[in-house]
Amino acid sequence: MQTGRRAVLPALAIIAFGAASPAQAHPHVWIEMQSDVVFNDQGLISGVKLTWTFDEGYAQVALDGLDKNGNGTYDPEELEPLTRENLESLKDYGYFTHVRFAGKMQAMGAPAESGQTYSDDKLRLHFQLPLVTPVDPTKGEFVLKVYDPEFYISFNYLPDATVAVTGNMPKACKPVLKPVPTDAEVEQTRAMLSTKGPDWKPDEQEDFGAIFAQPVTIQCQA
Repeated sequence: MQTGRRAVLPALAIIAFGAASPAQAHPHVWIEMQSDVVFNDQGLISGVKLTWTFDEGYAQVALDGLDKNGNGTYDPEELEPLTRENLESLKDYGYFTHVRFAGKMQAMGAPAESGQTYSDDKLRLHFQLPLVTPVDPTKGEFVLKVYDPEFYISFNYLPDATVAVTGNMPKACKPVLKPVPTDAEVEQTRAMLSTKGPDWKPDEQEDFGAIFAQPVTIQCQA
């Protein structure tokens, strides 16, 4: 047994039993998310905004001892150290944010406009990730996926979730949140994975998590 193998969200004591395969792994932290696509003045995609709402169990552990003034609320300055620590740890995992344009992985810059709030019994982390090189959505397919390849953290959109945009999106384009895979599709994928050897990898340098992740795309008419 390996203890502390992953300190992604440092308020949790993370214990993992070996290197679980995707078919065996199961989540320990649940996140409901909102993903927004950011456009610059030239109509290029320049980044993404992410808002993560943590499950109650994680929130209770993360908030323990942070109400320094004892007023029963969590002020921004009380949550700032948690935000800073989480983002620093998430850096090693690329913030679980995977962006492709025209089939190629895109490099992301350091997070900005970050913060954390606690209201209505919900702990929320928000931050923005810039693309190192902005891309033109009319020239290729833009795809955003947020997921944990090891399935320790479950990222999910709410059933009625929509994708918002910020900035100057070209009129010919629209954001689309593609449907989550059906149970039948998931089982079909799991059955396929069970037939593969230990050295098998998905195509186009994607990992196992990408197979199950729900994608956000920007679709533009010619």
